[in-house]
Amino acid sequence: MASKTVKLAVRPRGKPIKNLPEEITIDLSDPGVELYKHLAKESGSSVHRLRITKGSDGSFLPNTKSFKIGDTGLREQSTIYVKDLGPQIAWRTVFLIEYVGPLVIHPLIFFLRPYLYKTNDQPSSKLQVLAFTLITLHFAKREFETLFVHRFSNVTMPLFNIVKNSAHYWLLAGLNLAYWIYSPNSPTATQSNPFVTYPAILLYIVGEAGNLSTHLALRELRSKGGTERGIPRGSGFGLVTCPNYMFEALAWLGIWLVTWSSSAGLFTLVALIPMVLWSKKKETRYRREFGDKYKRKRYSMLPGII
Repeated sequence: MASKTVKLAVRPRGKPIKNLPEEITIDLSDPGVELYKHLAKESGSSVHRLRITKGSDGSFLPNTKSFKIGDTGLREQSTIYVKDLGPQIAWRTVFLIEYVGPLVIHPLIFFLRPYLYKTNDQPSSKLQVLAFTLITLHFAKREFETLFVHRFSNVTMPLFNIVKNSAHYWLLAGLNLAYWIYSPNSPTATQSNPFVTYPAILLYIVGEAGNLSTHLALRELRSKGGTERGIPRGSGFGLVTCPNYMFEALAWLGIWLVTWSSSAGLFTLVALIPMVLWSKKKETRYRREFGDKYKRKRYSMLPGII
């Protein structure tokens, strides 16, 4: 079948985009990524700043190689809308900046305890050393996964998100946890209860190992630099939609039980809320994208609970 070119009417959505053409000619056999490349080149913008939707129904046209222009229903003189998403930053960069906060703040407060709390005669307790070790290992693992494991479906996010995301980790997981956990008046400054501490460490190990396992399984669903999606299997995916969140929750439950700190409980609760919402959205998307090929889950994050 011979390829066919069509002219599409191009309109900005929201604020005007400098040099955006009023129309574009493209081959129906071209992948969606070519549409983004053409419009980015014409307007002098980054492809990652653009979001393209159909004028007929407002449906999103993704910047991928996985679909052809002809598959979208676009035809001669169809209208597409282009929105400028504003300055963008790479997901990988955001993750690296987010997680480095706790990795810097915890050692600073831990090793400066004598000067911050005036405790020259009171060394760190075994629980405080344990808490410091667990939290540091957790965020070091996050950095490792960001560099060597994660494959992102979206290359960038809005630049402003770095402020919001970093505040969550730098303030809640960094300053909030470190200041209270390493305080001489913290529950972690007292003697540990082995009947609580050892099960907590076990929860932490299971959580961190399981979380890494799920991330490795998710990595295998996508080629390097690709955006394709697949149905994850193994590593807890038979129990819930997002076992990576389940294992993350187990690890932080372990940290909370080690510290018995309300600051750890606060961070765990605040972190759980978006994970619950994300897991439910992921279940909905799996059902929509894969239909009967996907085995529906009753619980999206915690078996028997959520």
